Order: sequence, then C-alpha cells, then structure tokens
Amino acid sequence: MSTIHAPARSTKAFAGPPPRVLVIQAPYYDKVVGGMLHGAEQVFVEVGVRHQVIDVAGAYELPAALRMAIQQTAEHYDGYLLVGCVVRGETDHYTFICDAICNGVMQISVETGAAIGFGLLTVDTLQQALARAGDDNHNKGSEAAHALLGQIALRRRWGL
Repeated sequence: MSTIHAPARSTKAFAGPPPRVLVIQAPYYDKVVGGMLHGAEQVFVEVGVRHQVIDVAGAYELPAALRMAIQQTAEHYDGYLLVGCVVRGETDHYTFICDAICNGVMQISVETGAAIGFGLLTVDTLQQALARAGDDNHNKGSEAAHALLGQIALRRRWGL
C-alpha cells in the first residue's frame, strides 16, 4: 500500500481585518480532537485569525450547533470550523451518525452560504484518527482550517 501525501498548502493573506472564526468541537475523543484543534490553531496564527472555541456533547450535535451559531446575532463570525471524530463500531450506528452529520452540515452550507471548514474524521479505528491529528502535514484540523480560510477569502472577494 502506498502512502498518500497531503498537498502543501499556503496560508491566505486577507485584506481588511483578521477573520473571526467560531470553532465548534465535539471533544468526545479529546486527544484526537485536541490534536486537530492544535493543527487548526497553528494555521490561524499564521493569518492572525481571532477565534473562539465552544464544545458540544458529540459529533451528532455539530450541525445543530452550527445552525444556532449562524442564526445568533450577538457576535459576527467570518466563518465556522467544525472539528470532531466518529470511530466505527460494530453496529450500523456509525453509518447513520456520519450520514446525518455530513448531510446536515452540507444543507446548512448550501442554504446559508456560510464559510465552513469541516473537520470531521470518520474512521475505522482510533489509531487512524490519531494519525490524522498529529503535528504533521496529515493533520485534518489544519486542512479544514485552510479550506475555511479559502471560503472566507472567496466570500470577501465577492463582497459577502
């Protein structure tokens, strides 16, 4: 089996104020999600992103929390980063949960046009998750942060 290497990503430069991001994390697998958050925060530091982190009970709650965050008016965010992990078990529960989360986030994304970085690991084992949450170029939190910054830059380009 060959190893697939993640592409090198450059950090976006932003005109105007630094982006404000809300990170919504489901820290059930705290070492995994913490590693992904650390990867994302390293990207944020490069750009000067100001961010706030909130926790939800589990990955299933990510779409609802995202919807609430977008609807709230007390604070404006330029984008939202979702971070969580679902590890396959012995039942169909995994499939239903992963499908519901992905469909929920995509529906919110399409309906609202919000800039969203989606860092949900859906893996067979905890070891696979840990391999995607380390301090290297395979960190999926870092990748999701780069994707989010690209979406924020696109919204700003189009004046949204």
